[in-house]
Amino acid sequence: MGNLPLEPNAFVGREPDVAELVQLMMATRVVTLCGMGGIGKSRLALRVAAELARDLPEGAWLVDFPEGTPPDEVVRRTAAILRVEGEPKRSLRDTVAEVLAGRKMLLLLDNCETVVDECARLVRRLTEACPEVRVLATSREPLRVPGETVWRVPPLMLPGSAELAAVRDSEAGRLFWARAAAAAPGFALTEANAAVVARLCRDLDGLPLALELAAGMTRVLSVPQIVARLGDRFHLLAAGDRTAPPRQRTLRATVDWSYQLLADPERLLLRRATTFRAGWTLDMAERICSGDGLWPHDVLVHLTALVDKSLVVVDGELAGEARYRLLDTIRQYATEQLDAAGEEPDLRRRHRDYFCHLGADWEHATRGVPWPEMKRRVDRLERLQGDLRGAVEWSLAVGEPEPILQALVEMRWALIGAGRYQKQMISWLDGLLAIASPKLSPATHGRALILGANLAVNSGDLAGARSRALRGVELCRTGGHRGGEALGLMVLAITDQDDPIDAPEKRLDQAVTIAVEIGERLLEAEAHGFRAFMALGQGRIREAQRASERVVALTTELDNHLGMVIGLTGLAQAARKRGDLAAARLHFTRAMELLRGFDARQSLISCLAGLGTVALESGDLEEARRRFDEALRLGRDAGLRMETARRLASFALLSVREGELRRAVLLAAASAAQRPSAGSRLENVLAPARDGLGEATVAALWAEGLGLTFDQAVTLALAESVPGPQTARPVVQPAALTPQSTLTARELEIAGLIARGLSNRGIADELVISQATVARHVANILAKLGFTSRTQVATWVVEHARPDV
Repeated sequence: MGNLPLEPNAFVGREPDVAELVQLMMATRVVTLCGMGGIGKSRLALRVAAELARDLPEGAWLVDFPEGTPPDEVVRRTAAILRVEGEPKRSLRDTVAEVLAGRKMLLLLDNCETVVDECARLVRRLTEACPEVRVLATSREPLRVPGETVWRVPPLMLPGSAELAAVRDSEAGRLFWARAAAAAPGFALTEANAAVVARLCRDLDGLPLALELAAGMTRVLSVPQIVARLGDRFHLLAAGDRTAPPRQRTLRATVDWSYQLLADPERLLLRRATTFRAGWTLDMAERICSGDGLWPHDVLVHLTALVDKSLVVVDGELAGEARYRLLDTIRQYATEQLDAAGEEPDLRRRHRDYFCHLGADWEHATRGVPWPEMKRRVDRLERLQGDLRGAVEWSLAVGEPEPILQALVEMRWALIGAGRYQKQMISWLDGLLAIASPKLSPATHGRALILGANLAVNSGDLAGARSRALRGVELCRTGGHRGGEALGLMVLAITDQDDPIDAPEKRLDQAVTIAVEIGERLLEAEAHGFRAFMALGQGRIREAQRASERVVALTTELDNHLGMVIGLTGLAQAARKRGDLAAARLHFTRAMELLRGFDARQSLISCLAGLGTVALESGDLEEARRRFDEALRLGRDAGLRMETARRLASFALLSVREGELRRAVLLAAASAAQRPSAGSRLENVLAPARDGLGEATVAALWAEGLGLTFDQAVTLALAESVPGPQTARPVVQPAALTPQSTLTARELEIAGLIARGLSNRGIADELVISQATVARHVANILAKLGFTSRTQVATWVVEHARPDV
């Protein structure tokens, strides 16, 4: 029994949904399928009703409420379909309830959204009087009756990848394939078109109506053409089923239908929500979307209504708060409405101001808040990177750089700690400063330059970092911002490659003094962190350990886990250089534990690389490869080229231990090409390669490695296969092209004098430079060659003698 229509075409996908809903309908009496227009509520409800009808004596009955149904028609329409006659002077609703009281059946109420109040009254009466009647309703919003279970209809499952098997296994891919094959006989999913079909499914959010309309366009367009035109999807997907209700014939009609049913404040909030790129929280909506017809204290009410009507999606949490987002189709439509309303300029300004608020909050937080609170701030900013980018781009476009510049310098600690988008942020800062007013405060200007300098150091641009830092320190002093001055001094200490040996230490001492005087313990910890970094690079292990211990002590007092990680990493590196691999592993592991659940990319890469090196030196090559692999991928994906170049050097060392000498030389050269001033311990790669392959082959491989692109080098490092024979052109003078080391010309000169037996004083007299400068060069030589004594340097010079040494 019943009146369910036959399905017009094959029902595709949603098998788990159907099974779950059948079980749910057996356990509860009222279920409402909620979802935006085009999500497939009606089709899913019909399939579930058909499954249930087989076991119900009275079957399943469909009552549809088409567009324009008056509220008082709800009960009359239901009674007519169920063949219930009314009685004079008696409520028809009560009569229907009385007739159905003893029946075992399913009542499917479809499209309740325009008459939701009257539908709710009918369902409530039925649940009171009809214990064996189950109600399955479809609506954009819940009926809100006692005992109701709201089941939100999700988009179709999207392809997990662009592979053919993944597209065929996904619900969205299967639906598009089935409907496209019906519209354009001969259409098939193949290896050639799987990737573009996967993209189409994602771009259309897995919405069944949108996918069916797109599939229909395969009669006249290729799938790549359809994807290329999805920027104007409402115009493209405008040829649907003529027999469908008007609101379901085109994608625009479907979304128009939903939008027109909203109250005015709900429309305001929906179109203003398009300013968010990466989702938003209630607090963000209240701060940014309120005003001009929408009070802040009303935002929650209207946001709830939009969620209930399935136009806004609740998408997990953002820093402990519920996170909301728009499907791309709704976003595109609402953006059009925002443009038409002329509200964008004021909205974008409020969006920018929100990040100014976050910046001020960060300035406060770095003075010492409990780690859970700090982590919440870090997580929030990480998830809002797309919105921060939008705020910067808008500020650049309208020529208002000052507020966002201030916000960026206030968020400095978080932006650097996250270790992402380094070059992009440098570009932001340079662009904002280029259009800044001459009235920009010296302090803000200076701090922005120093932030750019810090980022440039991380990107390997020491010259650019130095020029920014010099000017930044000068401006901070003029503006009286001592914290900014201290940060600039730290950066200068790192970039002072040609200054007297005591200059970096003096600058770091100044930075520490300033930090102590102004009571900024985190700033003091940073200065000691810089000291540890420099000491490690120059082989001063005890000094590095003392500085790292101070970092750990200060950051432990502050309960700052990221700062603790930096200190522990320094301790681990010092222990490894002492040969205490067990202690190194312990410190790195503890640091990794602190990083759990916190995406500080640069610190995570350092820990992974450190554990990989410890494993390599312990002889566990499998563990070393696993750690290096993860570190390299993280660095590449975050755009950290200098970190990635260091990992290439790590893979070169690993390749030597694995006996893959050709690969080792190629990777060593690629690493040196990315960071020519560095190259620590690459001689540990080149020396065994010369012994095993010969000078000419190493020279040719080095030349080939220098020519690898960044991506090629990364691919080579991650590849499991051994590279084939190099095909570079014959080298006429291989000895001249063979890299003797990664030492600078001055360091090679001093190495030669060490081989002649000269002391530091003798070298200073010979070259007419200070003994302090000689000492620094000797420390660099030892660090780069991985040696611990002058005797080793002398032996190396003899073994690799060149005419100019």
